[in-house]
Amino acid sequence: MDRQQEFVLRTIEERDVRFVRLWFTDVVGSLKSVALAPAEVEGAFEEGLGFDGSSIEGLSRIYESDMLAQPDPSTFQILPWRGETEPTSRMFCDILTPDGAPSAADPRNVLKRQLAAAADMGFTCYTHPEIEFYLLKSPDIGPDGAPVPVDYGGYFDHVTGGVGQDFRRRAVTMLEAVGISVEFSHHENGPGQNEIDLRYADALQTADNVMTFRTVIKEVALQQGIYATFMPKPFSDNPGSGMHTHFSLFEGDTNAFFEAGQEYQLSTTARQFIAGLLRHAPEFTAVTNQFVNSYKRLWGGGEAPSHLSWGHNNRSALVRVPLYKPNKGQSARVEYRGIDSAANPYLAYAVLLGAGLKGIQEGYELPAGAEDDVWSLSSAERRAMGHDPLPGSLHDAIRSMEDSELVADILGEQVFESFLRNKQDEWNAYRQNVSPFEINRYLGIL
Repeated sequence: MDRQQEFVLRTIEERDVRFVRLWFTDVVGSLKSVALAPAEVEGAFEEGLGFDGSSIEGLSRIYESDMLAQPDPSTFQILPWRGETEPTSRMFCDILTPDGAPSAADPRNVLKRQLAAAADMGFTCYTHPEIEFYLLKSPDIGPDGAPVPVDYGGYFDHVTGGVGQDFRRRAVTMLEAVGISVEFSHHENGPGQNEIDLRYADALQTADNVMTFRTVIKEVALQQGIYATFMPKPFSDNPGSGMHTHFSLFEGDTNAFFEAGQEYQLSTTARQFIAGLLRHAPEFTAVTNQFVNSYKRLWGGGEAPSHLSWGHNNRSALVRVPLYKPNKGQSARVEYRGIDSAANPYLAYAVLLGAGLKGIQEGYELPAGAEDDVWSLSSAERRAMGHDPLPGSLHDAIRSMEDSELVADILGEQVFESFLRNKQDEWNAYRQNVSPFEINRYLGIL
């Protein structure tokens, strides 16, 4: 037994932890949980916990349903929202096959494989997400058919006596209590919209943090009698919620994206990484923007990127190079702005990293950057400048992903097929549904 496992067992005993929740996700990123008795934890470390994988979306097929959940002791945390009475903890799990091999269908393992590929190239990947979400009075819609936000503040607004300020303070405190470091938090552009930015961490830890973050946000909201949603676009006339993520690759202690004297201080490695993101973005958009509603955000304005472009400090671009700070070469990074906050973080970070690494491996040339607001250009101007559009709907994104050898290779055959099957089912259900828009627009005139 290693030291981390010993620490977990000792903490469970010293804190009198009564329930140990084992967490993992299905293929679309829904959190799954099973509560383990403390006496069973040591056995789970040694042998894993058996469960029926065929009942979890995308995890296994009926004829090979037996799976094992292997808790990762490095992710052990006490859950503060459960209180001190009968304390509850959690650990993330890796999913194994009955013979103890990593499951090809486990989203966490998909990201691990991609991080291993980066390590083979000499890189460690760090990520820093900016996570947006809306706070609503309840999950119910108002008389006008729209959700009801908790306030009508705007970007960076200090809403005196507002629910949002108290919420953010409690949420940040709880996040830090489970070991998630927060950089800052603020009110965003939309009514009731908030943003909390997490500090840099390696990509696997970040993905684990995102899953914990979404749980914490929803728990704190419920405690305050309100509702939090990560739906990409809950309001037609207000901005959607993204999860802009900053990426950097390090070679040892050296930032591989920084090169003094180059344009924007960007190294050749960084430029090739960006080129990989741009070239393959249409192929992986179904993963980073996986819901029908995601495309209402991408194509709904509000600084959401909808075309293949990059720029230095240009917030209309799909990939942004943040402003360089003198004497801070270690902070050189690129920001992918397309991903929304409802994505499966394991799969989303895997495809983004994989596309960037492909650009480095193949030596992709980076096209000219976008200096203008891409949204303000005409369609002809965008075409002339090479700013091709991202998929306009989940259907278009599925079609692009189906033909992608790169995404199939990154995800692996089983995840690739099960993810596409899930998304095709969603699109078919959506296109068969007659919406209130259609009833209101056509019923009285046709």
